[in-house]
Amino acid sequence: MKVLITGICGFVGSALATALRERVEGIQLCGIDNLMRPGSETNRAKLRAAGVEFIHGDIRADSDLASLPKADWVIDAAANPSVLAGVAGGGSSRQLFEHNLASLGNVLEYCRRHSAGLLMLSSSRVYSIAALAGLPMRVADDGFELDTGSQLPAGVGEHGIDVDFSTQAPISLYGATKLAAEVMALEYGAAFQFPVWVTRCGVLAGAGQFGTPDQGIFAYWVNAHLRRRPLQFIGFGGKGHQVRDAFHPRDLAGLLLAQMETARADGPRIYTAGGGPGNAMSLAQLNAWCDSRFGAHSPQPSTRLRPYDIPWVAMDNRRAATDFAWRPGTGVDNILEEIAMHAERHPEWLETSGV
Repeated sequence: MKVLITGICGFVGSALATALRERVEGIQLCGIDNLMRPGSETNRAKLRAAGVEFIHGDIRADSDLASLPKADWVIDAAANPSVLAGVAGGGSSRQLFEHNLASLGNVLEYCRRHSAGLLMLSSSRVYSIAALAGLPMRVADDGFELDTGSQLPAGVGEHGIDVDFSTQAPISLYGATKLAAEVMALEYGAAFQFPVWVTRCGVLAGAGQFGTPDQGIFAYWVNAHLRRRPLQFIGFGGKGHQVRDAFHPRDLAGLLLAQMETARADGPRIYTAGGGPGNAMSLAQLNAWCDSRFGAHSPQPSTRLRPYDIPWVAMDNRRAATDFAWRPGTGVDNILEEIAMHAERHPEWLETSGV
């Protein structure tokens, strides 16, 4: 089996390549990356040393994809992953469109030409901001948690958020590109008869992630805390109660393999996957973990709300568990310890990440 990974020198792409090589004997991996993201160059030599074929190219250019070898599956891990992209830094709105949606058209044409299956990595940020902001919350142990005793909308419960939760706009420009990409991928698969699986992921995190304040928050926070960089609890009273679930790419790799091995042509094609409520943590809890690991360092409170800020997200894994016998296996403490050890070995990592 040959697998092509777009964005292979990014954190997720490179981590998936490593995990797939460890799990599947004889798998052939190749990848394309434009090396635009700060830090991505550091992964190129490691991938080549691991026997992964690397192609320097840009999926926004169809001619770059046209020269790629035939693959059985494509994992689309290339994107601008910041929810603030196109609005508050991280490139213009036009660049966001080109990176996250227009480029997918070229990937889909590649899949059509080669009858390759597509594994599209989508995001928890395709969900309605108003619906997320309106969820009933209570504060427990220095973090928000869903008030399951209140009336809840469809698609959310004690196990987290699933595919039935509202995607009503606004969902952010970033979320809109991912939601539109989901639709285009599924339509291409149906029209040209190649398999498509869409996975809406929680917050992917682990050692070697290029963390910045607006993306890769777990890696950024651990590295910034260790270096005693200024940190802020922004919005929601400035108390750091907002919660996300941490999800390791090696766990995602297990789900993607199960999808590749599933032959069925009907049934659901979109799934949610993440750490789930059991792997969720607030910023205040994350800072407390860092305090215990590195010594005390206090963030400054800021009550201002940024565009698209939401209080709580954790993904519901039950449908993926039922259909693919899959569950995440890496706990949040293990993810954080892995990041911390990497941060200690790489004192330059924030600069490498472009911070």
